[in-house]
This record gives sequence, C-alpha cells and structure tokens, in this order.
Amino acid sequence: MAFRVYLSGEIHTDWRKQIIDGCKAANLDIQFSSAVTNHAASDAAGDCLSEESNGFWRDHKSAKVNAIRTKTLIEKSDVAIIRFGEQYKQWNAAFDAGYCAALGKPYITLHDEALIHPLKEVDGSAQAWATKPEQVVEVLTYLLSDQLN
Repeated sequence: MAFRVYLSGEIHTDWRKQIIDGCKAANLDIQFSSAVTNHAASDAAGDCLSEESNGFWRDHKSAKVNAIRTKTLIEKSDVAIIRFGEQYKQWNAAFDAGYCAALGKPYITLHDEALIHPLKEVDGSAQAWATKPEQVVEVLTYLLSDQLN
C-alpha cells in the first residue's frame, strides 16, 4: 500500500528530512509533499499579480496563491504531519490542521510537550501526537505494514 503524506508547519529545522530519510530507510512506499519551505519564495508568491507598496496586500495575495498549493496537496494526501516548532508561532500549521479536521483528513501533530496546552484543540482532533520525527516514522511504518492483514 502506498501513502501520500503532506508535511506542514515549521520550516526552520530539518524535521521533514528526518521523516523522509527514516521512511526511505524503512523502505516505505510514501510520496511526500510539503508546504513551500523557501520563506522568500512564499512571501513573493503573489508578486507576479501586481506590485504592492503595502505589506498587508502583498502578504494577502501571496497567502492566496500559496493556499492553492496547500489546499490541493492536503486534499490529495492520505495523512498530514503537522509540525509546531518553538521559535515561531505557526498559524499556518494550525490552519492546515483545521482544514484537515474539516475534511476528515487524518493528521498527526509533531511538537514538544511545552506546547500541549496551547495546542490542546489541535491535538484533540489529531489521530496521533508525536514529539520526535522518529515516532512519526514508526507510526507510518505501522500504517504501511503488510503484516496487519
């Protein structure tokens, strides 16, 4: 069984690479997709539509262009992994979790214990909560195991 996994959230650490590498090492048949992780490219996604002198409108246009990618990839995924880091507030990740919940799309949250309280509603709708990328790999390994039948 092949899975399509969407990776959402924090872009300042290598958690995506850890999960992808762990899944490759376990020979899992997974196709990964992700939110835009190039911050400058994400911020400039709407610049082709027109120049903006006001930062609000530039961000607004770029968010809408980025949402095309995000919504499409979440809808096509079998499961989403949603990472919340310590350094920044990932409002986009919280939105992605809400979108998954609204679609009935399973998702796994990935964050430290320090964020349990602020993410209680997000975790409450998640199918699993992990604190390390290795745990996510273990869950995916279980889900794709041919020994469950």
